[in-house]
Amino acid sequence: MGGASDGRTTARDQLRDRLRPRWVPAVAAVVTVAAGLSVRSVLGGDLAKYAGDALYALLTFWLVLVVAPRTRAWAAAVVAFAVSVAVELFQLTGIPAELGAHSALARLVLGTTFNAPDLPFYAVGAALGWALHRAVQSTRAVRRRRRPAPQQR
Repeated sequence: MGGASDGRTTARDQLRDRLRPRWVPAVAAVVTVAAGLSVRSVLGGDLAKYAGDALYALLTFWLVLVVAPRTRAWAAAVVAFAVSVAVELFQLTGIPAELGAHSALARLVLGTTFNAPDLPFYAVGAALGWALHRAVQSTRAVRRRRRPAPQQR
């Protein structure tokens, strides 16, 4: 675990151990935001809109893992899908449209109008998060198995 030489764990080691499982999803969240903000400049029409919906759920997936890094990937995907659907259904109230009229951030986070075809794309984004997370975990596991064991003195 890499504590102090006398076997005690330092505050720095404890902080590192708490942050380590969060850095990959945090970086992935930043990349997802960048992709989401740029997707409309690269793609057009419905393709851009629905790619944005999938990226919204993907971002939610990564944020679940930043907040609760021990969450299983399938559970994070379910939460991401559920939150995305809840936000979409919240648009039926008109409150997000009202908030979005006054705030670009509210418009980005909550959207403004309900659109039922968005729902399957949230599932796509959540599933993509699960698949990417599994791929990263598999890659890490392979690297750990290839590492030589530390030599004893």
